[in-house]
Amino acid sequence: MTQPIIEAFFDEPTNTISYLLGDPATRTAAVIDPVLDFDLASGEADFASAERILQFAQDHDWRIEMVLETHAHADHLSAAPFFKTKTDAWIGIGAHIRDVQRIFRPIFAMTDLQTDGSDFDRLFDDGERFAVGELTVTAMHVPGHTPADMAYLVDDTAFVGDTLFMPDYGTARADFPGGDARTLYRSIRRLLTLPDDTRLFLCHDYKAPGREDYRWETTIGEQRRSSVHVHDGVSEDEFVAMREARDAGLAVPRLLLPSIQVNIRAGRFAEAEANGVQYLRIPVKWKGARL
Repeated sequence: MTQPIIEAFFDEPTNTISYLLGDPATRTAAVIDPVLDFDLASGEADFASAERILQFAQDHDWRIEMVLETHAHADHLSAAPFFKTKTDAWIGIGAHIRDVQRIFRPIFAMTDLQTDGSDFDRLFDDGERFAVGELTVTAMHVPGHTPADMAYLVDDTAFVGDTLFMPDYGTARADFPGGDARTLYRSIRRLLTLPDDTRLFLCHDYKAPGREDYRWETTIGEQRRSSVHVHDGVSEDEFVAMREARDAGLAVPRLLLPSIQVNIRAGRFAEAEANGVQYLRIPVKWKGARL
């Protein structure tokens, strides 16, 4: 059986890990959750992080054929269009991205946005299989963090996006529009039915208290034994109470507003205005009476 090659790329400003998943038999590769570098204060964007992945692929003779998004991220902008332009890769995401598009279209008054998922090249249903070279990848729908979260399983490996973090840090928040802590618990328990030696590759790490290094690889067995949020024995009601209380005190992600607008379009910005500039919107919410 061909074993996948996995190379991780950590983006410290957003605490995001992107991956290059490669089939050594055919030198075919997929990029998972690539990051667009974006400075919120200046509005400046560049492809330095994506270029690092592309350069690695070129240096090691990998042919990138697809970009796989685990979900529409709320903490970084996607660089998927960079790979589509540079390598002719197609972009895939879970089919429930349509639900996420329907939720956020009115929030940002994105009247030009189609809510049929057509910004993406491929929409995956739960259990759907596809190939990366000679590797078989199975898409698993794991909603809760968002309605559209997917895990990608290949051999003894799973890329689980934001659903799980390292065992000493816990689980994803579930308070974004469309998120649900009870649904998240059920998705995680479904993941935890995989064999104990299944390797999990995570999309984020924030260093748990007392830990000095970043980590993004764990196993199903480690999660079941020692996850601070969802180890074996934690009931659904216990998890929901903990998750909802914890979420109530979390800050809004710094890049939430630009990330959602871009990522539900498969990383595409809105068309430029007559002056040639592309813009993002900031919905204003008044705490008191509006002047």
